[in-house]
Amino acid sequence: MKILAWILGTFVGIIVLFLIMQTLASERIEVVQLHTLDDTGETITTRLWIMDHDGYQYLRVGADGSGWFSRVQSNKLVKVTRGETTKTYTTQPRPDKSQIINELMQKKYTWGDSFIAMLLGGREGSIPIELHAVGS
Repeated sequence: MKILAWILGTFVGIIVLFLIMQTLASERIEVVQLHTLDDTGETITTRLWIMDHDGYQYLRVGADGSGWFSRVQSNKLVKVTRGETTKTYTTQPRPDKSQIINELMQKKYTWGDSFIAMLLGGREGSIPIELHAVGS
């Protein structure tokens, strides 16, 4: 019985450690809030990394997509909260900038980017989403 408890405790400990590492990797550097609308018009908020490059801000979606990316594609406008400021944007997928945005995000988010990439199977095919401010 002690062996079973030890095995279970070790398993739970590994899961907790993994969740702590994922949170540290994801949240320790700048994270913005992306506000999108679902099919019912309800606002869904997603926490994402952001990168500045050549006068634009970029989000990044994995090659297999995500719920937030589907909502971005369905709506013309999104809102992004960065720090204390919320602005409205239109979006443009920019797969042609994938290499440079991946490199810049690696520099900015360091081991966190590598850790998340390992969990997701790499950054191959990821798509930068360019944000264009509305009304500025």
